Amino acid sequence: ADPECPFCRLPPERILAENRLAVAIADRYPVSPGHTLIIARRHVSDFFGLDAEEVTAIWNLLISQRRRLDWEFRVDGYNIGVNVGAMAGQTILHVHVHLIPRYLGDLPDPTGGVRNVIPGRGKYPFA
Repeated sequence: ADPECPFCRLPPERILAENRLAVAIADRYPVSPGHTLIIARRHVSDFFGLDAEEVTAIWNLLISQRRRLDWEFRVDGYNIGVNVGAMAGQTILHVHVHLIPRYLGDLPDPTGGVRNVIPGRGKYPFA
């Protein structure tokens, strides 16, 4: 644990769900209603530094949180994203996975999904 890391010192009331190796919390700066973070308990900065058991724990919380969000928010789609490194936009150097609900009409054209992290790259010949 890193005493300076906000994800290493989460107050219990922020935790929506948990298992032995990961926790789920609501994003403090949501990009859409229900935006949820799944966070590894172990302080690791890089997603590729997780072991298989930790990845499975995160996956299990992604599934359970998707069910919750489907029921609570009537979600139309999802983006799942992990930022690895500063050049990918990672600002908190503790592994966390974004589960971002999408809703009909939240963008005029959602074509390309996560490809849009680089402006202008969302469209491709098959779209």
